[in-house]
Amino acid sequence: MPQSTTAFGYCERGSDAFWAEPLNAVSNGAFLLAALLGLALYRRTGRRDLPAALLIGLVFTIGIGSFLFHTMPQRWTLLADVIPIQLFAFSYFGLALWRFLGLRPVVAIAGTLAFLAASLALSAGLAPLLPATMRGSAGYASFVLALVGVALALRRHEGSSARAGLIGAAGLVFALSLTFRSLDQGLCQALPSGVHWLWHLLNATVLYLLLRAAITRPPRA
Repeated sequence: MPQSTTAFGYCERGSDAFWAEPLNAVSNGAFLLAALLGLALYRRTGRRDLPAALLIGLVFTIGIGSFLFHTMPQRWTLLADVIPIQLFAFSYFGLALWRFLGLRPVVAIAGTLAFLAASLALSAGLAPLLPATMRGSAGYASFVLALVGVALALRRHEGSSARAGLIGAAGLVFALSLTFRSLDQGLCQALPSGVHWLWHLLNATVLYLLLRAAITRPPRA
């Protein structure tokens, strides 16, 4: 009989075999597709834009790191999975403050550090209030708030712009994605394959929307 799914953290993983999570592993291809689409868009602009190029590289890294973790769940692969996600999220927030909202670099950096501190505080406060199977999602709650907040600030700053729409849509999709991530372990009995793979597919959509918003915005002088 397969081992308890909670022993591995995801419904789909019932053993320590490399391909024990086929859906969770293969669905990481969506991140690579998002990065490729972002790269194609970047090349079409004909501009050199280092921040946008680095964001595209991080999306590639997210897909690779997540694949490694869902095929070889170990401490180093967990770090390979989590660190690129965090780097993308906080880098994008800082870029949005600077490039989209027009804040000075020092103010954007200070705002990003404040967001990091608020994220850690929210995660620490929220996790104990959640069921044990959902606590791993607490660290992502601040990202939903950040996306919605940036979209609203952009709408006020630029009016009804395409960028505000893209980032607002990313916030809504991420909220749905986080819901599936939170429900995964609770659905193991009814759905042995789980729904974590939907977290990957929806997050790839989120990342593409964010790349599109960043790439189509001309770099600041």
